[in-house]
This record gives sequence, structure tokens and C-alpha cells, in this order.
Amino acid sequence: MSTWFVTGTSRGLGLDLVRQLLERGENVAATTRSAQRLGEALGGSGEWPRLLVLEVDLADEQQVTRAVGATHDRFGGLDVVVNNAGYGFLGAVEEVSDAEVRKMFDVQIFGVWNVLRAVLPAMREAGRGHIVNVSSILGLTAFPGWGLYVAGKYALEGLTESLAAEVAGFGITVNLVEPGYMRTDFLRPVSLGLPSQESTGYPAIREMTQQHLAMPGTQLGDPAKAATAIIEVATRDDAPLHQLLGSDSLGLADARIEALRADVEASRALGVTTDIQD
Repeated sequence: MSTWFVTGTSRGLGLDLVRQLLERGENVAATTRSAQRLGEALGGSGEWPRLLVLEVDLADEQQVTRAVGATHDRFGGLDVVVNNAGYGFLGAVEEVSDAEVRKMFDVQIFGVWNVLRAVLPAMREAGRGHIVNVSSILGLTAFPGWGLYVAGKYALEGLTESLAAEVAGFGITVNLVEPGYMRTDFLRPVSLGLPSQESTGYPAIREMTQQHLAMPGTQLGDPAKAATAIIEVATRDDAPLHQLLGSDSLGLADARIEALRADVEASRALGVTTDIQD
């Protein structure tokens, strides 16, 4: 039996992960913006003696610190952290307001950083621990209209790769999970942000937005299977730093690698001209 700290748990992938962990007999500290919504989704949290529901604004460092402290108090330690909280956003870069950018990074980066600062000291002292940061295939590639979401996920990827190298010597394992489209509420209004001020200059993005809003129920990925995969990643010693999920994610990653390789070769002739010649 181990203790898990999971963020973003009241719907979608996070909810499936909490269910499976409880069914396995694990201790789970589940953060959410709405304890009532999580309890209702689980059919009543009182039925789960190994569940600690924590209503937390991840952008508030003190709230996060208290939540991690409550987890240690309740379960006597902490073994696995899954930073899963997040939401989508569709809009042209020009359309996204300063407030919308800051709100996204509060969740995707500053919230994750608050969790990491809170959990790492005890993990280092214990000489063990596992951190799984849920990114996206859009942490490895980009599409028009997704600039804000992509920016947050690219930042999460860089943060996680640096973290993995920093803490490996302390017995702490770090992984990224990069799903493709899954059949969750991610593309529904409850989880998909849109710019408050839209421009008439981006009709293609408006059309793409409507296509995405019509997509729920047709996505390839199964969130329950993705939750099972996250548990496997977190319980293996040999999982890759980047764990892609979904054949769509794998295909897009392959295309990104080829495009990047082509850019490297195309830039080589000019690139070498900037070296100092002794």
C-alpha cells in the first residue's frame, strides 16, 4: 500500500485515477476546487476510508503546503505525486489577454511548482518518491489556436526534465505523461477556455473551435486506460521520462521528430558560421 497525492480529480483522467487507486487499496489525497463535485462523482466520499479530499487552489502556495501537511498527518507519508490539474484553451495568440495567460500558468506551472516545493523536502529526506507530471502531446508539438495551452505544457516539459535530473540522486523518480485526445470533458465548456475578446481576423480558428466543441464522444483515448497506464508508470523503475499515451500522440510525436530533424539539417550550414575561430 502506498500514498498518492493527485491534483485535478473531480472529473476526467484525475477522477478515473482516484477510482482505480482506491480500488487497489491505496491511500489517496485528492485535490479539487470542489470537494462536493468530487464526492458526488465518487458516489459519496464517505464510502472511501482511504480517501482524503482536499479543496485546494493550487495557485495558493500556503493552501498547497497545508494540503501536503494534511496528507502526511493522515497517512504518515507520501509516495507518489501526480500533477494532473489543467484545462484547455482555444484562441489565437493575439486574442489571449494578460489575465487569461496568467490564469493558465497559475494552474499549469505555478500550481505544479507549489506542489513540488511542498513535497520534495520529505521525499529527499526519505530517499524515495515518484512524481508524475501530466503533460500532453501538445507539450511536444504545436497547432494554431492552441498557443496558450501549448506554452504552458512546453514550460511543464522543461521544468520536469530539469527536475528529473536534479532529484535522481535522491532516489526520486520523475516522469512526464503525454496523452493525445481522450474522451473526457476536456473539449467541453467546463474544461475549455475561450478568449474573452475574439478577433474577426482569425476565421479559421473560429471554425476549428466549433469542430473541437463538436468532438466530445469521438476522441480516441480512453481515460480509464490512461489512468491504468499512469499507475504502471508510477510503479515501474524503468518507465521512460516521456511516456506517450494514445496512437494519435505517438503519430504526432513521430512527425515532430522528423520536422525537427529537418530543421536541424537545414540550419546546419548557417549555424556553424557563428563559432569563434581561434
